[in-house]
Amino acid sequence: MYRFFAQPQVDQARHRIFGYEVLLRQQKRHVWVLPASFTAISVPDQARLLQQTATALNVATTNQRLAFNLNRQQFQDPQTLTTIVKLKHQLGTVPLVIEHTEAPKLSELIPFSATLHRADIQLGLDDVGTGVNTYHNVKSLLPCVDEIKFAMQNFRAQHKPAAIQPELTFWTKVAREHHLEIILEGIETGQDQALAHHYGITLHQGYLYGKPALVTA
Repeated sequence: MYRFFAQPQVDQARHRIFGYEVLLRQQKRHVWVLPASFTAISVPDQARLLQQTATALNVATTNQRLAFNLNRQQFQDPQTLTTIVKLKHQLGTVPLVIEHTEAPKLSELIPFSATLHRADIQLGLDDVGTGVNTYHNVKSLLPCVDEIKFAMQNFRAQHKPAAIQPELTFWTKVAREHHLEIILEGIETGQDQALAHHYGITLHQGYLYGKPALVTA
C-alpha cells in the first residue's frame, strides 16, 4: 500500500503554511517506510493518490500549494507530462509545483517546462548543491525553473555542517540573479530560523514546523 505523507511549507514572513510537500511512503508490515523504488508505483497511480491527498488537505479551499517530486526515470516516462497536466486540470486552482530531484538534460527540460508553464504548473529544482544537482549540472536549467530548494539536512547527513553557510551564500546569490524563489529546507531550530533571516529567506520547511505526516481524510 502506498500513501502520501505531507510536510508543511511555511511563509515565515506571513506566519502561515503556504503549502505542503507530498512524500511517497509504502506500508510494509504495518510500518510506513520509504519505497525501495519510487517507480514501483506509476506516475498515473501517484497522481490519483495526490488528488485524494489534495482533497484530504482541503487545499482547494485554503489555496495552499502542493509540491510533488519527480526523479529522472519518472521525468523520462512518456506518461508523466500528460498525467501531470491532467492532474492540474483536476485540481483546478490549487497551485502545483513539480520538484526535480535529479537534474535532467536541458534539451529535455525546455519542452517539459514550457508545457507545464502553459498549464500554470511551476517547476523547481530540489536539493541544489548536493547529489547530482550541483551548480555545474543545473546552471543551464535555471532559466526554465521557478524555484530552487536548499536542503540543510543533506549537508548534515554528509557530516559537512560547516559547508552550509558558504553554500547558502552562493545559492542565495544564484536565486537572486535568476529571479527564483528559494526554499530553505532542514529548519530544525531557532538558530536555523535566524540563519534564514540573515539571508532574507522567508520560505521554510523542516522539523521545527512539522515532520512528514500521513494524510487521512
